[in-house]
Amino acid sequence: MPDQADDRLIVALDLPDAHAGLTLAGQLGEAVSFYKIGLGMLTGGGLALANELKSEHGKRIFLDMKLFDIGATVEAAVRGLARFDLDFLTVHGDPNVVRAAAEGAAGSGLTILAVTILTSLDRGDLDAAMIRAGDLPEIVTERAARAFEAGAGGVIASPNEAAAIRALPQAAGRLIVTPGVRPAGADAGDQKRIATPAAALAAGADHIVVGRPIWQAADPRAAAEAVLAELPAPV
Repeated sequence: MPDQADDRLIVALDLPDAHAGLTLAGQLGEAVSFYKIGLGMLTGGGLALANELKSEHGKRIFLDMKLFDIGATVEAAVRGLARFDLDFLTVHGDPNVVRAAAEGAAGSGLTILAVTILTSLDRGDLDAAMIRAGDLPEIVTERAARAFEAGAGGVIASPNEAAAIRALPQAAGRLIVTPGVRPAGADAGDQKRIATPAAALAAGADHIVVGRPIWQAADPRAAAEAVLAELPAPV
């Protein structure tokens, strides 16, 4: 039976390998029901960990692969990943990529989340990458609208842009998942566009992703419970 923890909190298992991830999940126990597994753990048994957490522990799984390739390759990769009975999968927010991913996920329970602009980037980083001039929140919101139109079930966006995305007509019934979330008083780390858990949800996010403030804590379960205590009551 899946546990009944508040699944608005997604804990990022940004750890070296599946053993470390499983150890942390054991420490967190029933306090956490949703985990993110990213590229950093892929070669360390990430898919095996995802399967074990899902099938044996009743957890929800967000596979953060940020896929980007030609349409046929993305579609094939997503179709293969959909067989693992995962919940969320990220792809880059280019409409052709999103469209291919949605085709690959068709008929499964896998929700495709489109990455707008990484939360570790600011306008200076976009300039260095020769991405068009303009206000960063405006670019994020436009990319989100195009991703929804291409078939994304949700988007990844910083808390700073969540309200503008939630206001889009195309966002009705779609998810907003926000990384770059830091509990009150926590260090920002390498994130540049951040907010507290409560502020992110108030801005329109459905789920928040928290990693280092939990897994680097001396007592990870207490840290997760502190984050959950910051969340407003579910609507």
